[in-house]
Amino acid sequence: MNIPFNKPLVLGTEQIYVNELISSSDKFSGDGRFTKACHQKIEELTGASKVLLTTSCTHALEMAAMLIDVQPGDEVIMSSFTFVSSANPFVLRGASIVFVDIDPATMNIDADLIEDAITPSTKAIVPMHYGSVACDMKKINELADKYGLWIIEDAAQCIDSYYAQKHLGTLGHLGTISFHDTKNIHCGEGGCLLLNDERLMERSEIIREKGTNRSKFLRGEVDKYSWVEAGSSYLPSELNAAFLLAQLEALSQITQKRKQFWQEYYLAFSQIGVEMQDVPAYAKTNGHLFYIKCSDIDHRQNIIDQLQKDSIGSAFHYIPLHSSNAGLSFGRFHGEDRLTTKESRRLLRLPMYYELPQFSISMVKKAYLNT
Repeated sequence: MNIPFNKPLVLGTEQIYVNELISSSDKFSGDGRFTKACHQKIEELTGASKVLLTTSCTHALEMAAMLIDVQPGDEVIMSSFTFVSSANPFVLRGASIVFVDIDPATMNIDADLIEDAITPSTKAIVPMHYGSVACDMKKINELADKYGLWIIEDAAQCIDSYYAQKHLGTLGHLGTISFHDTKNIHCGEGGCLLLNDERLMERSEIIREKGTNRSKFLRGEVDKYSWVEAGSSYLPSELNAAFLLAQLEALSQITQKRKQFWQEYYLAFSQIGVEMQDVPAYAKTNGHLFYIKCSDIDHRQNIIDQLQKDSIGSAFHYIPLHSSNAGLSFGRFHGEDRLTTKESRRLLRLPMYYELPQFSISMVKKAYLNT
C-alpha cells in the first residue's frame, strides 16, 4: 500500500459551508460572515487580542514587517533553519538578516546565542517554532524587553500549540499562522496575523485593506473611506474562509489524532534508540510533524531510498538559508555554524497526516531497520 509523506486534510464537512456560500451569498470577497466566524474561532482559541485572516502566512509576515516599520539598514535576527518566508518580508523592506545557530534538541533558534548577535541596528527577533515545538520564549522576551526589540513569532506550523499554556503566536508583539494545505488545518492557501499589541491594531486593518480605512467605514466610524497609507490586498476570499471554518470547528479532534500518531512514532523509535524531536517541558505540540535524526546525510539517503522501495514517502526539510545565494546576499551568519548545517543534514521527516493508516508506523520502523 502506498503511504504518501503528506495528504491534505479534507473532512467532507467543508463542502457544506462552501455550498452554503455559493447558494446564498452575493459576497465572495473577503471579510464576510465566514471570515468573521474564523476570526472569532481563532481569537477564542489563541487568546490573541485581534486576528486577521490573510492570503498566506507569508503575507501575514509582510504585514508584520510593515507594522513595525522595518527600514533599510535594520537587522532582523532569526534561525537559518527556517523557510524563506521567515526572511523575505524583511528583505523586501531593505533589512539585513542575521542568522543565529540552533538548539539541536528542538531545531529552534538557540536563545542563548541571540544577545551576542544584537547590535544598535537590530529591529526585531523572529523566532520560528519548528514542528510546532516552542522556542524558549522566556529568554527571548527578556532580551526583547532589555534592548527594546520587536518580537514577531513565525508560528506557521503551530495552530493549537502552546508555550506554558499560552498559544504560540501570542507571546510576541505579533504572530503568524499558516493555513497552507501542508498544515494541520488549511484552506489550500491562507494564513492569519495575531495581534497582541494595541498600538498596531488600527494600522493592521489599514495595511490589509490596501492602505485604506475601509474597515472603519464599514463599522460606521467614518462617513467615507480613503487612502491612508501604503498597504496591499491581503484578504482571502470567503470561499477560503468557508473551507477553513469547517476545519477550525474540528480542530480539537484533528490535534488529538495527530498527537496520537506522534506518540506512537515516539514509542516505536525510542525502543530502538533513535534520536528524535525533543519537546521541552514548557512546550505543547500539535503533532504537526515527526522527524528522526540519521547519523549523517548518506545514512539519511539510504533510509529515504529504503522507504521509497516500500512505497513510503519521507522528506528532509530546509536547506539553511545562510548557505543559499539569496541568504549570502541578504544576510550573514553571526558566530560559527556549529550545528545548523550539520543537524539539517541529519533530519528526516516521516509520514504524518490525519488519515495515516494505523499500520504505517510499524512499516516505517521496519524499513528503517532494513537499512
